[in-house]
Amino acid sequence: MAIVVPVLLALADAVLVNGVDLGLELGVSLAAAAVLLWRRRFPVAVFAATLPGIYIGYIWFAPMIALYTVAARRTDRRLLAAAGFLLVLAHFLPYPLSELTWDEPRQTALALVDACVSAAAPVALGLLTRTRRELAARLAELTRSRAREDRLLADQVVATERARLAREMHDVVAHQVSLISLQAGAVQISTADPTARDGARTIRELCVRTLDELRHLVGILRAAGGDAEELAPQPRLADLPRLIEVSALDVAYEHGEGGDGGTAPAARYPEAVERAAFRTVQEALTNVRKHAPGARVRVRVGESDGARLLVEIRNGPADAALAAPGLPGGGHGLVGLRERAQSLGGTLEAHPTGEGGFVVRAEFPGP
Repeated sequence: MAIVVPVLLALADAVLVNGVDLGLELGVSLAAAAVLLWRRRFPVAVFAATLPGIYIGYIWFAPMIALYTVAARRTDRRLLAAAGFLLVLAHFLPYPLSELTWDEPRQTALALVDACVSAAAPVALGLLTRTRRELAARLAELTRSRAREDRLLADQVVATERARLAREMHDVVAHQVSLISLQAGAVQISTADPTARDGARTIRELCVRTLDELRHLVGILRAAGGDAEELAPQPRLADLPRLIEVSALDVAYEHGEGGDGGTAPAARYPEAVERAAFRTVQEALTNVRKHAPGARVRVRVGESDGARLLVEIRNGPADAALAAPGLPGGGHGLVGLRERAQSLGGTLEAHPTGEGGFVVRAEFPGP
């Protein structure tokens, strides 16, 4: 609509000024109106094509609209001054040029003033439009800059709070775990029961590993960035046997393609995938200790036909003779594992079994 309406106005101007009888005046006027369709892509060329319309056909709309487009879309002031001067000449000089006379200075001066105003009006309006467009672009850029500054400030606040929470977590959790380790050490030294001594030693080892992971997580939080370098090696599939050994559960571990006990599918998968698989097994074993004490557990790690990593943790019903330990839980473990698997392009499903147990099955993308 913004392109067609000026063309229609210029066509009406050409017909009203020159009539409907086809001639040179009407021809150049209609041509000047038609070329306005391309004024946005070729403003200077279109303006030059409209000058015969005002010089020969005495039309105004087409050349003024073309000059407005030049002023709105070109920043060269010399080009704009030259275009305005050409419009003044085309408007002031008569056609044919032999009719130019200086016998009436007053009429000549009025015609010159009229030509200057006809050129100055579209130039002023075009400059105003371009200035408003530039101001709007500058305002949008300032708005984006302000939004970026707000995000940076929010990130800084989050980083500060993250560091504070890291300190609090380290102070509280490290203190409690250290006390557990000391008590386990005292039991290991004082007891004569080999089973109790082994259990106390396992507790101490778990406490040491917990403190190491806690120190690593605190370092990540205080680094305040997802691209921070990790402070310690993260567990991978090769660490699963040790995790199962210290889990204090009756676990049958099967690894290899199809779970046939072959070589574990390690070192071929991305580190993030192996770490997610390890955390899946770790969380599933923790849930067994919480909700199904005494249950038998089977952990299977294998590969699918598409070389995707499969991890399945299946436990039977809890031992009715054992009471649940009542360990606290936030209820977000499986949700976090599912989100982690989906972020890597995998899937995770968890549901009860018909025998009264529970199964967690995750599938991760291949190498």
